[in-house]
Amino acid sequence: MANESSSARPKGKSPDNHEVPSGSRLVLLTLGAVGIVFGDIGTSVLYAFRESFHGHGLVANHDNVLGVLSLILWSLIIVIAIKYLIFVLRADYDGEGGILALTALVSPRNLPRNGARWLLVMVGIFGTALLYGDGMITPAISVLSAVEGLQVATPFFEPYILPITIAILVGLFAIQSRGTTGIGRIFGPIMVVWFSVLAVLGVRWIVREPSVLAAFNPLHGFGFFIDNGVAGFLVLGSVFLVVTGGEALYADMGHFGTRPIRLAWFVLVFPALMLNYLGQGALILTNPTAAENPFYLMTPDWALYPMVVLATAATVIASQALISGVFSLTRQAVQLGYAPRTAIVHTSEEESGQIYIPGINWLMMVACVGLVIGFRSSSNLAAAYGVAVTATMVITSVLFSVVLRERWRWSPALSVAVTGFFLVIDLGFFGANMVKIPDGGWFPLVVAAGVFLLFTTWKSGRRILGERIREAAPSLQNFLEGIRESHPTRVPSQAVYMYGNPRGAPPALINNLKHNHVIHERVLVVSVRTEERPRVKPADRYEVSPMGDGFYRITLHHGFMQDANVPAMLMHVEIEGERVDIDKVSYFMGRETLLPTDRPGMRLWRERLFALMARNATNAGEFFHLPPDRVVEVGFHVEL
Repeated sequence: MANESSSARPKGKSPDNHEVPSGSRLVLLTLGAVGIVFGDIGTSVLYAFRESFHGHGLVANHDNVLGVLSLILWSLIIVIAIKYLIFVLRADYDGEGGILALTALVSPRNLPRNGARWLLVMVGIFGTALLYGDGMITPAISVLSAVEGLQVATPFFEPYILPITIAILVGLFAIQSRGTTGIGRIFGPIMVVWFSVLAVLGVRWIVREPSVLAAFNPLHGFGFFIDNGVAGFLVLGSVFLVVTGGEALYADMGHFGTRPIRLAWFVLVFPALMLNYLGQGALILTNPTAAENPFYLMTPDWALYPMVVLATAATVIASQALISGVFSLTRQAVQLGYAPRTAIVHTSEEESGQIYIPGINWLMMVACVGLVIGFRSSSNLAAAYGVAVTATMVITSVLFSVVLRERWRWSPALSVAVTGFFLVIDLGFFGANMVKIPDGGWFPLVVAAGVFLLFTTWKSGRRILGERIREAAPSLQNFLEGIRESHPTRVPSQAVYMYGNPRGAPPALINNLKHNHVIHERVLVVSVRTEERPRVKPADRYEVSPMGDGFYRITLHHGFMQDANVPAMLMHVEIEGERVDIDKVSYFMGRETLLPTDRPGMRLWRERLFALMARNATNAGEFFHLPPDRVVEVGFHVEL
């Protein structure tokens, strides 16, 4: 059965062109989007406005308050509402979003990867790596900022802020193995309550100081830069905290579609955030000392403890969404060949996206707890937060410009005008955040550099390994010619030889014949190919090529959002009118022992790193879901 042509690529159009949800389904999807997509951006109210003043020693006078508010409001409008909601969300790859999907969209496998194309891919991979650093900081700063509300209520809790935060974070990561299906059902309603409370709190103070509504005039933002000069520009580093959920919003579009996300934003999320930020500004206009922690100080005394509980719940939900996003990102990296095989646990029988990766989970937990202990306050963490996200947003704008030109066929002038406008804003935020590097902004950059090194080392190492194996092994056609002459003993059963090169003879097959002097009556040489698109239709998931003498070459196809479950795919494969009986199949796999050498390829230290990663990768049989009692491994040495 022929696979779908590799040239049949998505045009970068929106899921709006797919089946549009309506009625109760649209309501449920919108509710889910409120709970999952907007958690990060929805909890920025806890610290963004505060850091714009308290974090920069900015005087809380009338002009500065209106100036910062104007910057916040227009950042939400331009970056989130216009850039992401109207433009970027249309750049989907078979309905999936996120920077890895965008990278695959601008550089499909059937296009030649010249220097410029290779650079685009590397930039996209680095943008992906940046999200890991962001994924470690977001749970720490979100939960810590919520718990800090206790010390606003009474100084009694001050010594317990860090222990309580750490306990919540440990508990959050400890429950990941149980999945989020059950918890997810209450995410939406809790976040609806959260955004509703934000709006009510904001209105409560706006009616006391309605002059704050003047902040909608963008001239206040320009005046703020003129009055404060360089200091005003640096405040952008804190203003940016209000839009840090933009990339997460794009990455989660595949779960809900664009219409529910847009509906949730314009009907509930944006009005609530806008009213709350205006309310915080109104409070500071009436009481400048409230700039120390305007969110909790705008809350009535009787509601302070319930607000801390609600804020903590909201930040846990925001953190949960980001943790799940990192799991999904890791699976995409594994499927696309940028990361070694790792144990992936499915926590839901209904939703394929509900996964749990133990190694990543515990690594993130250690990092989050370490960040809380090391930085000790959300204000200190805010100094590290934003560097990675601004860089990722810049990269998204660059890749999006390619989509405009190559996918949507926009004229160069129009595409440059649109993306140039967004890039000016992104680069402004990026520049303002660069001063955070000495104060903690180095952390996400170090994490990103490490992840990028691992990704590129694994990708290059697998390419070199494939070349070395192909050099030493004959083609499958030449191997078949050899056995036709030697007439080896054939045993009455069928074997599957897993091999990444569909045209080569598997080393496991060669070594098995060499040592055991037999070949199975039917031999299926199976290679698994991950397509650079999220999903492959069932009808296009395999190709069968008869080679003669009982040999068949089978290529299995799956998307980077699908699992490589080989038995499940093989059971649908038909050979000579009959489906493969997977209960009567033996699986043969090669296990390479890698030997770093000084041969051309990678530097010796990277070859050693690649060999270390390979030794610690999840067993191929487990990754491909092969039954352990039917797997035979044949070892061999490969010099890199």
